[in-house]
Amino acid sequence: MSRLIRGILLAAGVLLAGIVAASDDYIRDYADRVKAADWSAVETLTVALDEHSFEPSELRFKAGKAYKLQLKNVGKKDHYFTAEKFFRSVAWRKVMVDRQGEIKAPYFTAFEPLKNGGQIDLYFVPVTRGSYEVICTIDDHKQQGMTGTLFIE
Repeated sequence: MSRLIRGILLAAGVLLAGIVAASDDYIRDYADRVKAADWSAVETLTVALDEHSFEPSELRFKAGKAYKLQLKNVGKKDHYFTAEKFFRSVAWRKVMVDRQGEIKAPYFTAFEPLKNGGQIDLYFVPVTRGSYEVICTIDDHKQQGMTGTLFIE
């Protein structure tokens, strides 16, 4: 086997191992945590995504409490709400897109409410305490200040 082929196979193995490890890094007992939460007392928070900001840029969540986080794009451009470490630190109930359907999964990596009024509603229970960065990964939006911090207390 040539040295080049061995190098390619090694790189592919390392990449695959990273993907498998990343996919394992989420709240395993999310269904139990979601079921145990008091959804009749859900707290709703809203984040407006605009040219080039999240408003508010900081949000605080209490571990174990049920939340609905509304992401509303009020800008003229598309924006991402990317907080992969935070998204892996919560127990997901569901995601709703403009009240047209529900998406259920153990974790997500990013959300993109479409420009001019797009809205995505996130339903979750915070689990792992800490602070987590949220950014917009489109073009230079992060460099222009489209960043924030999410806290789980």
